[in-house]
This record gives sequence, structure tokens and C-alpha cells, in this order.
Amino acid sequence: WKPVADYIDQQFEQYFRDESGLNRKNIQDNRVHCCIYFISPFGHGLRPLDVEFMRALHQRVNIVPVLAKADTLTPSEVERMKNKIREEIDHYGIRIYQFPECDSDEDEEFKLQDQALK
Repeated sequence: WKPVADYIDQQFEQYFRDESGLNRKNIQDNRVHCCIYFISPFGHGLRPLDVEFMRALHQRVNIVPVLAKADTLTPSEVERMKNKIREEIDHYGIRIYQFPECDSDEDEEFKLQDQALK
């Protein structure tokens, strides 16, 4: 995870230097805003490497954990695995991306979709 964390930090530092400079017209924004982290469907939750990687990055970028190859599992296995992963993420104090609340003026279908994603 060290090379990934270093890369993220370098991109933020470069952007900050460019923003602080005199010529700000042609700034390239190569910052990393999100990390989609794939979790193995085999095993019993997060591996120690998963925990350390997400701990190293959760202060730097939004982390979106994704259960890899979920289509190879039954719906009940997917639900069990997701619950186990959520418990472990909470236990280790890892902050993951949370969908924002939708506006109150949104239609009901959108609100239901938003709730399902959460």
C-alpha cells in the first residue's frame, strides 16, 4: 500500500504547488478522489492485508469496498459476506464512502434507489 499512498500524496502535493503558482490557467488535476477496493469473496471476511491497506488510505481518499466475483456466490452468501465485511470495517475504524442523503424534493423512485444503494 505504500506506493499507492505515496502516489496519492504526490498528486495532491503537485496540484497544491500548481494552484499556488503564478500560472494557474493550464493546471492538470491528477488527484485521486476514490479508491475502488475489491475484496476477495473467498475466505471469511477481510484479510490482514485488506485492513492495513484500507487503514493507510481511508484518510486520503474515499474508499468504496466491492465484493469481487459476487456473481459466483448465492444471494445468502453475498449477504452474509457483506455483513461480515461491514462489521470488520466498523471494528477497525475504517471510514468508507457513504452516499449522501438525497434532497427532500426528489421523487419517491429516486429515494428508493438511493436507499437501496446505501
